[in-house]
Amino acid sequence: MAGADADTGLLSPGRAGSPAEAATGDTAFLQAMLDAEAALTRAQAAAGLAPGAAAEAVTAAADAGRFDARDLALRARSGGNPVIPLVADLTAGVPAEYGEYVHRGATSQDIMDTAMMLMAARTLGLIEADLDRAAEALAGLAARHRTTPMPGRTLTQHAVPTTFGLKAAGWRSLVLDARDRVRAVRAALPCQLGGAAGTLAAFTAFAAAGPAAAGQGEGRGATDPAGVRSGADANDAADASAADALLDAYARQTGLARPVLPWHTLRTPVADLAAALAFAAAALGKPAVDVATLSRTEIGELAEGSRGGSSAMPHKANPVRATLLIAAAQRAPLLAAALCAALTAPDERPSGSWHAEWEPLRDLLRLTGGAARDAVELTEGLRVHPDRMRAHLDLTHGLIVSERLSAELAPRLGRARAKQLLTEAAGRAEGEGRMLTDVLAGLPEIASLGLDLAELTDPARYTGHAADLTDRALERS
Repeated sequence: MAGADADTGLLSPGRAGSPAEAATGDTAFLQAMLDAEAALTRAQAAAGLAPGAAAEAVTAAADAGRFDARDLALRARSGGNPVIPLVADLTAGVPAEYGEYVHRGATSQDIMDTAMMLMAARTLGLIEADLDRAAEALAGLAARHRTTPMPGRTLTQHAVPTTFGLKAAGWRSLVLDARDRVRAVRAALPCQLGGAAGTLAAFTAFAAAGPAAAGQGEGRGATDPAGVRSGADANDAADASAADALLDAYARQTGLARPVLPWHTLRTPVADLAAALAFAAAALGKPAVDVATLSRTEIGELAEGSRGGSSAMPHKANPVRATLLIAAAQRAPLLAAALCAALTAPDERPSGSWHAEWEPLRDLLRLTGGAARDAVELTEGLRVHPDRMRAHLDLTHGLIVSERLSAELAPRLGRARAKQLLTEAAGRAEGEGRMLTDVLAGLPEIASLGLDLAELTDPARYTGHAADLTDRALERS
């Protein structure tokens, strides 16, 4: 039985059991924080600011299985973030002679932000893979149905014919747009390292003190005043080079991008991530809302591969995957808005704006990750009913091709007369329940033109360049 504090996803079926859920859970984030701490010690060892043995000891101790996430959460209340108790526990978990190299020179936000980016990078990889799978499934649907005619609908009403292949190709284009944005953001996710106020001052002090004095200050992040050079000297080229080397090493150790500046209150990475995730969720919402509409009982042109049951009605086959995708698409922009609001973070560390990012960012990763998983299931199992599509083309008794008839008749009868005749014929066809072809064939003025009315009023022959557009869209890899 799960503990009373456990988030089992009971109210979140869209992400429950998804790879993204596992990649964003408390244990996963705890491991990301530990990975950030271990990478920092390794980076300092690579830059000559810590012994190699310290890096090995911290890395060995940085195992989430050795820590109590719930205990850390409760202790985080005193300082406002979980890094503070984590550093204490991690320090206690390494040999005493290496404790001073845990979190050395860093601030809590360095670790939290880097951990967030690590968690995001790992989750985005899962999302990208699912988006690729959904795009592949849609490519197959588009290719198989490039010429399958169906009613095009505008403002909820039949407009002119289109093909299901073109519709599926359009869905795929959106999915690929989402994948490309996710891929670009993932490649740009940066580590964070700036120290107390984003100046790298502590690290500069350690470098200035020299390798022999490394770790000899008065505790983590402290410096020996006697070993620190003057302000002018501390900003010379040698110190700048040491800081650059440390940042480069930290980026390599985390596998994240190296930022140009510490971004404690420059939240572009978070805003870009939020935008990409919200777009992906919304992009998946488009095919979902179309599937939900076209799988209505009275339409039945599409159906999900798996039956979504009802607690009260045994006959129901609900479009559950589409429903969950629509829900995600409606929630994601609100989460992204909360993250974008943090761009106004004041000072060199805000009171509240940074803290407000943590839960919405994780929720957005989970939401979009679950949606990508559901999109795979939806697209790979989607059932298409061309017979229903073809039958619906005749629901308006041929009126769906009135645009084509207008184009054919206008040069022969004049635009005004053609419109008048078609309007009258359309009214009779609708009022008398007759096909437009039959009504037109009975008009002497039309019959005298010798037109092939059967061909002109066949909806399947008026899909424009739908097949060619589908082929063009499928050229995109």
